[in-house]
Amino acid sequence: MKNRREFLSGAAALGAGFLLPQSRSAAQSKDSAATRIDVHSHFAPPAYISEIRPKGVANPQMFDWTPAKHVEEMDRAGVATAVISISPPGVWFDDNPTGRRISRICNDYAARFAADNKGRIGIFAALPVPDLDGSLKEVEYALDTLKADGISMYTNYGDKWLGDPFFAPLFEELNRRKAVVYTHPISANCCRNLLMPDIADSAIEWGTDTTRAITRLIFSGSAARYPDIRFIFSHAGGTMPYLVERFDLIAKTPKFAAQFPQGFVAAANKLYYDTAQTANPAAMSALRKVVNLSQIVFGTDYPYRTCTEHVKGLKECGQFTAKELLAVDRTNALALLPRYKAI
Repeated sequence: MKNRREFLSGAAALGAGFLLPQSRSAAQSKDSAATRIDVHSHFAPPAYISEIRPKGVANPQMFDWTPAKHVEEMDRAGVATAVISISPPGVWFDDNPTGRRISRICNDYAARFAADNKGRIGIFAALPVPDLDGSLKEVEYALDTLKADGISMYTNYGDKWLGDPFFAPLFEELNRRKAVVYTHPISANCCRNLLMPDIADSAIEWGTDTTRAITRLIFSGSAARYPDIRFIFSHAGGTMPYLVERFDLIAKTPKFAAQFPQGFVAAANKLYYDTAQTANPAAMSALRKVVNLSQIVFGTDYPYRTCTEHVKGLKECGQFTAKELLAVDRTNALALLPRYKAI
């Protein structure tokens, strides 16, 4: 396995499509008070788009993404650091060798982006799940060679949600490493295109699938079995805050009461939740009534939404004091990503 120095010296192999963004000092001239840490931020390497575009699954919103545009948006919104990940459709398309190759393309590109913007760009590495052997190898490469901040996973993989026993070998390794696992919703086999052609799965189904994953992770006992994995769930936990009364009642039934002596909410408070696409009074009010402030972290879903929209939404939603907003914007994420404390 090549070491980090070899990786960086060979980074030119990533291709001519890589555009160098501006430096940290140039960014500071625009926003010297940049402090926010964005844990829900997407990127699209040109080679990745070339791989998935012929499959008809690439989101057109990603076609114009560049490192320079990404950093410029961060500057506008006072984002000091964005931890980047690959959005759906992901990297695996029923072919293990291809999944491994695309994962490596994305992770190497992310590492070059981060190296050229020290402290400003972090990495949640892609894995070729459901290829567990390939995923374990990529965990080792991403965390040991690339020094990624954590791992990116989806809420489901076809017909298996996080918490399914299938993931045990991977979760055991991630737990051993005390890894941060950022999760993003994706359409499951059961539930694609259920509503109308003009309303995408992301509008309704993805929030529901986030809730499925949280529910499976907690009630299966996986969250307790792997206590050293720090999970981040997208979009304020999906519909979980609105359904919490039902989950609390389930936790009190004879089957689960011994497992949850403090109820469902106590278990849910061991997970983290980002603000992407939910920086509004309804969503933040519901989330705040379920989880502690310490479990809420800043996320934007860039480039599907702008960072500036989320900064404005969180300031105006009426749910946070200035001190609390600083915790959401930055301090809470530092518990997961302490390397960015000096940024």
